[in-house]
Amino acid sequence: MRPRHPKSKVRILEKAIPLFARAGFSGVSMRDIAKKVGVSAAALYYHFPDKRALYLQAMTQSFADKARALLDVLTTTGTSEERLSGFINRFCKVMQQDPDFLAFLQREMLDGDEIRMQMIAEQVFQEPFRAIEELSKELAPDFDPHMLAISMAGLVIFHLERKTLHLYLPGGRPEHNDPEVIAQHVTKLLLRGLKERDG
Repeated sequence: MRPRHPKSKVRILEKAIPLFARAGFSGVSMRDIAKKVGVSAAALYYHFPDKRALYLQAMTQSFADKARALLDVLTTTGTSEERLSGFINRFCKVMQQDPDFLAFLQREMLDGDEIRMQMIAEQVFQEPFRAIEELSKELAPDFDPHMLAISMAGLVIFHLERKTLHLYLPGGRPEHNDPEVIAQHVTKLLLRGLKERDG
């Protein structure tokens, strides 16, 4: 039966994203989400058949604008080095601007549920990851493109995940959290490593 005053799916997803980011898939119930949105659990089930479907759509919505931004820069014209620089710069900025998505991703990595991981890989990250792999093939044809793509993304994510900790380590400075500083560092590191391999 259709709820009398159904909230839009978008509003439900917007409220669910920070809840999942803070508590993970297992730590959030449909009742928690319904309470946060201000609807009954039945209203949620009108839009989503189960929590897994809601979770996947929340992750998809959270990443959709980021995927578009990354694909734009990865598929633009320019040398492979210029596109690498553009990709790393954009990736740093979009991840820094959305701490909920970064926490969402960290939670998922910690949970390690294989079924959810497969769904997220196939339905959320597949298209941008393929574009990163293609760039990897151009930059370093003798490298495993999958491993190089993972390394590119991993370097950025690691810096952003540890941004509070590194301030207290020797030499840590506030500017190390600036997405442009991180992007310049990661790009230089990658390009220097790839260049030394050729030398």
